[in-house]
Amino acid sequence: MPKQVDHRGRREAIARALWRVVEQRGVTQLTMRVVAQEAGMSLGQLQHYFASRTAMLSFAMDFASEQTSVRVQEGLEKLGARPHPRDVLRVTLAEMLPLHADARATSRMSAAYVLEALHDETVHERARRGLVRGRARVEQLVRQAIADGHIDSGRDPATETDLLLALTGFTSLIELGVIGPQDALAAIDVHLDRLFRST
Repeated sequence: MPKQVDHRGRREAIARALWRVVEQRGVTQLTMRVVAQEAGMSLGQLQHYFASRTAMLSFAMDFASEQTSVRVQEGLEKLGARPHPRDVLRVTLAEMLPLHADARATSRMSAAYVLEALHDETVHERARRGLVRGRARVEQLVRQAIADGHIDSGRDPATETDLLLALTGFTSLIELGVIGPQDALAAIDVHLDRLFRST
């Protein structure tokens, strides 16, 4: 029998190799040849899975987003069957920050992807759609919290969503050692405490 090849697994392994290249060497070293070496395969083998650097980068970004969603879901499961919306938002925001190894890898991957998007229209539109979907999910959480009486009904859900997502701007401050992870989490907690009424 011919050997079965796990193509999805191979693509994910390449994506993780790409993350390592971005994390350890920076986006300027992100070539297909370097990623192939990091993944332990030939350039030809890598090109069997990805025809271009853009295709490889886009898959790696999609996979990074999936992994972030998995970590958020795992965090929410620890909160029980009906977690408070404040806790849901805290878990979501915390996983968007480089607070541990996996989140750091996906955070740096995201930064590389945004830089690529500034100069490639195809990547730009794909990245934009992903951010729009992510923002919509956060806004839905805010709208539901307002509807359920956890957040004052006089607050504008769109503005509150933008303010919450602005907290992910702590990424650069954490990465460059300006503040520590606990400082970022403390600021998130203060903001959420101000947003949510006592329930």
